[in-house]
Formats: sequence, structure tokens, C-alpha cells
Amino acid sequence: MTYQDIVSPEDTTPEHAAACHAMWEKAGGFYNTGPFTPFLYKEAGAEPMSTIQLPGGTGGVNWGGPAADPTTGLVYVNAQDTSLVGWVEKVEGDKPYSFDATSAPEYDRASVDGKGPFFTFSAPLSGEYDERGRPVGTSAPCYKPPWSRLTAVNANTGEIAWAVPLGLFEELPEGHQVLGNSGSAGPSVTAGGLVFVGATNDKRLRAFDAATGEQLWESVLSGNANANPMTYRGRDGRQYVAINAGGMIAAFALNQ
Repeated sequence: MTYQDIVSPEDTTPEHAAACHAMWEKAGGFYNTGPFTPFLYKEAGAEPMSTIQLPGGTGGVNWGGPAADPTTGLVYVNAQDTSLVGWVEKVEGDKPYSFDATSAPEYDRASVDGKGPFFTFSAPLSGEYDERGRPVGTSAPCYKPPWSRLTAVNANTGEIAWAVPLGLFEELPEGHQVLGNSGSAGPSVTAGGLVFVGATNDKRLRAFDAATGEQLWESVLSGNANANPMTYRGRDGRQYVAINAGGMIAAFALNQ
């Protein structure tokens, strides 16, 4: 992660890009030397200098896991790029160190002038914060997109067969919304050559062509589908795909 990797106005919005650059400057820049970069130690009273870790605490494949098609040797994963920002510092007295980000003042969370580890390098798309320093509207990462991908990997060679952004931000202009929207869950693949996945914070279930990654279908749900889709054959002999979305079960079948 370098200064050149920060989003530009063309990537998202001018307000978002400005807020991200301001966050970088307020934090004294972000230290990163590649994978497994440790948090820097900050002396009491020293100027801010934060470490940024990628893909962060919830990044990568996370707990959703992969889906595999034994007939093609392709493995499908939903992987997201998140970040962790902060430092380590000496705890005075017998005060326990807290991993709860809410223990830091609100303005700390907005400016990254606080101890880690649960700050992220993200800012509101509106570029605005309220009087308590909380983002107004939807926040998005401050590094260049896409921020989440559905990826097919050839298990026999290790090569990526295809990768497509997964998820959208409706606050962005039409045609510029699909930048990868984070969430937690994995995909399911069917013998008919479809990959189903929710796992985004845009309340959608999607179906992709298992061979090419082309999106073939999507449905808007009542809530975010942070669960793996399941498939089964109903009593009527038809195949269904079901997903838990915000405590509601939604089931779909092909029209026949």
C-alpha cells in the first residue's frame, strides 16, 4: 500500500477521494512493507504513524469457504480486500488493553488518531462526518477497487481461470457501481454450471456462469445474504437454491 494506491475522484467520488487523502495525512501516512507487516510501536506523545495491514482482519476468503466442481477442477471463492490500521502502545498502570474499537473516542475513529487494531482505511462516499466524527452515509475503502471478487481457480494448475468484481454501491453513478462490496460468506456451484453467491452488503443473490464468470441473474433480497447458498430437490422434482438473508429464507427455482 502506497500513497499512489489511494482512490482517485474517478474511482469513486471527489468527496470520498478527498476524505481518504485527508485521512492519510492525519494519520502521518500508513506503513506497509507487504504481507504480514506488523503494527509499529508508538511512543507516548509521538506523532501519529499507523501501520496498514492488508487484506485486514476480515479480508481474504474468511469463513465462507470455497465451492468446488469435481468435474472441471475449478474452485470458486469469494475474497474481499479489507484493511487494519493502527499501532501498538504501552499500557499505563493496570489498565487492560482493549480490542474494542468503540473504546476509542469518536473523533479518533474518524481521523485514525487512536490505537488499533480495528480501524480501517475507509471513508464515507459523501466525504462527510457528523458532529461525533461518525461517517455520514455509506463508507468505502480508500484504496483502488475492486474490493471484492468472485474468483475461479484451476485446482490442477493453481492458475486463476477468471475473476469478476462482486457487489455494488448504489450510491455511485449508474454504470460505475460494481466495485466489489464486502460481506462474509461463500458460493455454491451446481452440476448445471452455475455459481450462486450472496456474501455482499447490497442485499443480492447472484448467479454466474461457472465457466466464464459472466453474471447471468440476480435478485434483490430483504436483507444481506451473509450465508452460503444451499441447493436441494423439492418434492415436485425441481431443483431449488435457498439463502438466508437477514433472518428470512428465500428459495428460487427455474421457471418450467
